[in-house]
Order: sequence, then C-alpha cells, then structure tokens
Amino acid sequence: MIARTDLQNRLCQLLTSFRAVELVGPRQVGKTTLARAFVAPDSPNYFDLENAAARRRLAEPMAALVPLNGLVVIDEVQHMPELCEVLRVLIDRPTHIQRKGQYLLLGSATPRAMHRSESLLGRAVTLEVTGFNLNEVGADGDAVHRLWLRGGFPEAFLEPDDAVSAHWREAAMQRFLYSDLPQLGMNVPAPTMLRFWQMAAQTHGQTWNAAPLARSLGTSETTVRRYLDHLTQTFMVRQLPPWFENLGKRQVKAPKLYLRDSGLLHALLGVQTLPQLLAHPLCGASWTGFALEQVLRIAKPDSAWTWSTHAGARLDLLMLKGSQRIGVEFQRADAPKVTQSMRIAQRDLKLDALYVVYPGQHRFALSDGVQAVPLWALLPGDLPGNMP
Repeated sequence: MIARTDLQNRLCQLLTSFRAVELVGPRQVGKTTLARAFVAPDSPNYFDLENAAARRRLAEPMAALVPLNGLVVIDEVQHMPELCEVLRVLIDRPTHIQRKGQYLLLGSATPRAMHRSESLLGRAVTLEVTGFNLNEVGADGDAVHRLWLRGGFPEAFLEPDDAVSAHWREAAMQRFLYSDLPQLGMNVPAPTMLRFWQMAAQTHGQTWNAAPLARSLGTSETTVRRYLDHLTQTFMVRQLPPWFENLGKRQVKAPKLYLRDSGLLHALLGVQTLPQLLAHPLCGASWTGFALEQVLRIAKPDSAWTWSTHAGARLDLLMLKGSQRIGVEFQRADAPKVTQSMRIAQRDLKLDALYVVYPGQHRFALSDGVQAVPLWALLPGDLPGNMP
C-alpha cells in the first residue's frame, strides 16, 4: 500500500469548513478507500449506490438522511441524480437544528456531468482525486519510469509485472466504455468511443482539430466535439485551454489535448514495456504529458493554460498563481536549452519565472530567469522559486 497522507489531510481541512465535499475522479483511483478512512463501510452513515441494498435504504431519501448525525458518505452518487434536490434542502438547514449531517459525495465524473437537474453550486466544495503522483511513489528512477509506463491508477501501478498491469488497464477501459459512460447518460456506442479514444491518443500533446477525426469516424465535427467532452468530464482527457491576450500577434485559440493517465495512453497505443515505450514515435509526447500532469498535481496552480502563436512561438504550460505568471517547458533531453520561442514567451507573457522540466539529475540556471528542473525535483519542498 502507498500512503496518500497529503490527500487525506486536504480532505480533513475541507471537512472542517464545509457542510458538503464532492470527492470526484475516475473509478479505481482510491476515492472509496479514502472515504472509508472517515466512515466505516458497515456504518449506517455509509451508502454505496452500486449496492442494491444501499439504494433500497435511500428509496425515501429524506426519511433516510434526516435522522443521521455526523459525516454521511454517499459513494457513486451519480447513480441517483435525484438525490441532489434532497441534499440541497438538508445542506441548507438552519444551524440551530440539532440533527445536522455533513456529506461526503463520491462520483466518477465532474459535478456538472453528475448533477444534470440540480446543482450544488455554492453548497459543496470539490476535491479531485487523481492517480498516484511522484510525491506518493517516490523519486527514484525505477518508480518514476514505472509511474510513467503504467500510469497512476493504484492497481495498475502496483501489479507484479508490466503484462498484468497492461491487462488491468485494458479491462478498465472496457468497463469504462461499456458500463460507466452509459450510467452517466453518455450514450455513445462503445466501439465508436474506443475508436475515437484511440485516435485521440495519436494526437496526444497536439492542438485540437476536430476535422480529421470527424472525417475518419464519418461523422460531424459537433459529434466529435461531444465525444471529447465526454472523455473530459470523466477525467480521461485534459483540454489545456489556450491563453490569449492583446499582444499584437495572431495567437492559436484552440486547446491542446492530453490523455491524463499515461498508462491508459500506452494501453491505447499498444505499448506494454519500457523498451517499447522508448522506441515509440510518441515517446516524447508521452513524456511531456506525463510530466505536465505531475506539475499540475503537485503545484496546484489557480489556473493552467497553453500558449502559442501562428508565427511559431509557444509555451507548453502557463500557470497562474495569485498575481504570478509561471511558465513551464518540457524537454526530454539530457541537456535542456533555452530556445528563441521561450525567450518570446518570457517577454510577451511577462513571466515571473520560467522552468524547463527535463529527465535529468540536477537543477541549474540556464539563463536569467530560466531554470532547468529535473522531474524528481517536483516533490513538495524541492519545487523551485515560488511554485508551492
């Protein structure tokens, strides 16, 4: 087992301040394990909505929930979207009422996708649970390569060998396509969605362009866009939005597409071992996406963007933290270097700091305002400058 102390501490902090917390993320990343550290699964305050008995207990949700004190866990809340109307009433109860529960809601999609009829906006705070990150698995070379190859799903990462891990990921994708998406009301034929997902994997790290994917699938760009949104709302894909402002330059206004879990990316590409990955044409794009996810999970910026111009200048990642603008470039090279494109981004975006993340061993200054940072240095306490 790998302890997820930081995640547990963050949840504790939220529960001290909010009546309801939505714990969201893809299946099998550890949401249930985390919730059971707070409420035992055999407690009357625990409802697993994948269990028919639990759903029967909530057949009359108001009558079932009103008497409960303390923290109430509702796992896979998307199975009963009508619960949100009841929860809104319960959360809004006056503070002087003696029986006043607190709610931890677990779901496998974004709140917007789960709560189609009633929003808990302003009543619940959201905490996203992802797969393992570098802080949790350690920074030695074997752990980093294993995390990159297998991805962060705990079972995929912890399997005894690469072949078993690959089988687990393939089975997980099948469950996702044939079961999870339909339960969320995202009714796309599983073979069609698999083809789209495989094509999206081939464009990993590239600027989104719906036209060629629509032609390949024999459908419209609007339909392809809907498929992309389904994968985004279920935490499978990250659409990194474009940053643009009035710079007197023609800037690209389409997002970049990244598959969020490198292990699922490799399963879709047919890659099972590290030698296969290192020889694959998308190895560089895979490493960039993996490193980008690690930066975002550990740095936790207020917002994250990509930036590029039609003249060719670009920045892989722009993070906003308070009033600061932090730029990050990813270079899978032994000797990272400052490019003209980086200089343009540093000047035009008025960056407070610019970091080049690379798979080396040492942190050093490349030039004024630019540092090379090895991927292992993304651990808390080792993050450079003002990156928290």
